[in-house]
Amino acid sequence: MSSPAIPQTHSAHADPDHIRDRLPFLRRRGLMTRGIRAFLEARGHIEVETPYAVPAPGEEVHLHPFHTVRETPQGEQENLFLHTSPEFAMKRIVAATGLPVFQFARVWRNGEQSALHAPEFTMLEWYHPGIGLDGLMDEAEALIRAVLPPRLEHIGPGLDQTLDIQFPFERLTMEEAFRHHAGVDLLPTEGDAAALAQAADCTLRAGENWEDLFFRLLLERVEPAIGRTRPTFLTHWPASQAALARRDPTDPRVALRFELYAAGVELANAFEELTDAEEQRRRFQADRTARKALYPTRPDWPMDESLLDALPHMPPCSGIALGFDRLVMLSCGARRIQDVLWLSR
Repeated sequence: MSSPAIPQTHSAHADPDHIRDRLPFLRRRGLMTRGIRAFLEARGHIEVETPYAVPAPGEEVHLHPFHTVRETPQGEQENLFLHTSPEFAMKRIVAATGLPVFQFARVWRNGEQSALHAPEFTMLEWYHPGIGLDGLMDEAEALIRAVLPPRLEHIGPGLDQTLDIQFPFERLTMEEAFRHHAGVDLLPTEGDAAALAQAADCTLRAGENWEDLFFRLLLERVEPAIGRTRPTFLTHWPASQAALARRDPTDPRVALRFELYAAGVELANAFEELTDAEEQRRRFQADRTARKALYPTRPDWPMDESLLDALPHMPPCSGIALGFDRLVMLSCGARRIQDVLWLSR
């Protein structure tokens, strides 16, 4: 579907005609919300709500949270942040109950603004105890089929073709993706930027480390080649990109993580969840050290000890964060995330 013409001469958040122009997209948004809720509840998931203003907003190095201050009736002050994801809180609920849960959560990421990014947006997250990465891919694929048309006409950068939802989604390991689309044997180079640059036949930029070059090649060579005619799960990321994921017990060089791509857009990020609190603490500390080195003037926060206390009680579980606004964009052919928001800044 193509996007209806949207006036550019009025403020998107003040002009009532602008909202009326976008009503087809916004009605679709409501239908998809109800469809997803029905799908997950039919599979036994319970909808939850977690606090948005929290003491620890997350540990991802490059995400910048909004900062606020809570004042108590006694006049005391507490630093709080608008969370960048409800992940930590939802894991605590899974640890306490052992139940599958989901949430349509408003999340905030400072400094983000583009056709695909907004500083405030909706994240659909769900956690399913008892299933691994393959089972979560099956569930995510079934959910997307349940709420999207079987075929979508989409237009991306230099691209005009059909995205088929009814066919099995592609499942491609990161190692396979780099070999096929970047001509690189990726895993033997991990941690060695010069080796990766040589394997990729490219010049290492000043100050560029292995992780920087890995993401440059992912962006420039791999992502443009996947998820074009059918959605693609990009799985088994290098261990250094494990974040909150378990390492693969059959190959510790990789983490049990996938991202989902469709029509040139990253839709979701998922993990087979790490439940080892000591390992998680080490990873958090490494992320905190890197964040302080890169962004020394940004505010800091305490480590989330409540999450670390809960992890040993969490059953084997997989979880996924899906950009709901992007899924709506894909469904109705919208070109900008602002087109599927009732009001935007």
